[in-house]
Amino acid sequence: MLTQLSIRDVVLIERLDLALDGGLNVLTGETGAGKSILLDALQVALGRKSDRASVRQGATSGAVTAVFEPDSSHAAFALLAENGIEAEGELILRRTVAADGKSRAFINDQAVGAALLREIGDTLVELHGQNDGRGLLSASAHRALLDAFGGHAKEAGATATAYAAWRTTENEAAEFARALEAARADADYLQAAVSELSKLAPEEGEEERLAQERALLMSSEKLAGELSAVTELLGGGDKAVDTRLIAASRRIERLRPQAMGRLDAAGEALERAVLEATEARAQAEAALEAMNFDPRKLEQIEERLFALRGAARKFKVQVHDLAKLSAELADKVQAMADAEVRSRKLAKAEAAARAAFVEAAGALTAKRKVSAGKLEAAVTRELKPLKFDKAKFTVALTPVAVEQGTAAGLDAVEFQIATNPGVPAGALTKIASGGELARVILALKVALAERGTAPTLIFDEVDQGVGGAVADAVGARLAKLGRQAQVLVVTHSPQVAARGDRHFRIAKKTAGGVTLTGVTALDDTGRREEIARMLSGASITDEARAAAETLLAARD
Repeated sequence: MLTQLSIRDVVLIERLDLALDGGLNVLTGETGAGKSILLDALQVALGRKSDRASVRQGATSGAVTAVFEPDSSHAAFALLAENGIEAEGELILRRTVAADGKSRAFINDQAVGAALLREIGDTLVELHGQNDGRGLLSASAHRALLDAFGGHAKEAGATATAYAAWRTTENEAAEFARALEAARADADYLQAAVSELSKLAPEEGEEERLAQERALLMSSEKLAGELSAVTELLGGGDKAVDTRLIAASRRIERLRPQAMGRLDAAGEALERAVLEATEARAQAEAALEAMNFDPRKLEQIEERLFALRGAARKFKVQVHDLAKLSAELADKVQAMADAEVRSRKLAKAEAAARAAFVEAAGALTAKRKVSAGKLEAAVTRELKPLKFDKAKFTVALTPVAVEQGTAAGLDAVEFQIATNPGVPAGALTKIASGGELARVILALKVALAERGTAPTLIFDEVDQGVGGAVADAVGARLAKLGRQAQVLVVTHSPQVAARGDRHFRIAKKTAGGVTLTGVTALDDTGRREEIARMLSGASITDEARAAAETLLAARD
């Protein structure tokens, strides 16, 4: 709740320090005394619009400080933590406005942006009145208010989870489908390329091997002639090397016994020479046989090289990369086939997630319909004593197409009211007067009081245009709200003022030609005098004081 409000040099307020407490706090004063200045100053501290007109004439700057003591679990602390600001216990919101209109914002003396100050302020204070503050007039907030009233946290959570799962799967499926569609544009090319390379069946290192074989074949005829001469020299006739070596070896063998070992080494060498010459002739003859020139084989090799090099040019790679390219393209074709399977699986998963969201949202809608009827009855009951005895409050639930669904489900929710029989219900903003609107807001707040709200509620002239029993009913409902939250009300009604737990009087005073606004906390005597003034006007009579005593006594 708001525990202290300090204002320096704002419009007609030079210096003001106001201590507040829980329950119902009433602020009264004559018309033009400056009640709106006080609320406007508080709005500045909460991050609302400020300008140079906010600064008191003659001052270089103005400042407003609002001190709050929210529960430790209040949303403001989590919001501050998200923005890197650690806080606990008190929250001190401060705003300074220079004479040139420039402003600075602080939370617990740490500089923040005005947007964050306003976001934090919205969690701490609700202002309702001639220009209703946040939430209750905005259809975008009605759905959350209905869910809070009905206690739909479980169903709303399940719907939000299902929605997130559906949209995640949907986005994944859509993104994959786009990628697959782009890949399909190359499908024919890939299939043809894989088919062509598969038929060609290139092998790694094949070009080098074929080139060497081709070169060998092209020189085989000349090599064959030379090898024939070699085999003739090595063997075949009286002049052949192996024939001569054999003859020499035989002669050495006949002479070795007579040489007494001197020819042993020569004999052994000749034996080796005969063996080596015989082996050399055999190898030469084998090579000669292998080098028979085959024009058909040469043609086949040349055709193969031509095909490989043509494919390399076509696919813009080197011949030695054809085998690798063939494998890569085959992998892509297989990947596309796998992608088709995955695409079907993703589409199936997306359909299942969509169905799960629809089911969860349907359960939430069913709960909302029941709660809508209960909220309609509760608000309508509260409206009757507030001079809306023939009014009918309606919670309009409009189905939303699945594709337009959100994490909040498949319902558009709007609070509507028909103020007279036979008149169609319309949006709350269609209500003619600000006073009527404020009373409808009051009825809503009473109906929603136990379902969560900002810790501080402010009502600006909620009693406008009513008196007597209706004003008393307004006061009773404000007091009821004060038992659930801190309530500040600006009022001209003595019936409302008498219901307050604390009473502040706002008044102007002029000194030295300067008019200033001040606020005084009233004791019991001061309250009686102020309520008597509100009853009788400037001249307070004993009858008015007695009536004030009666109103104050009736409060208890």
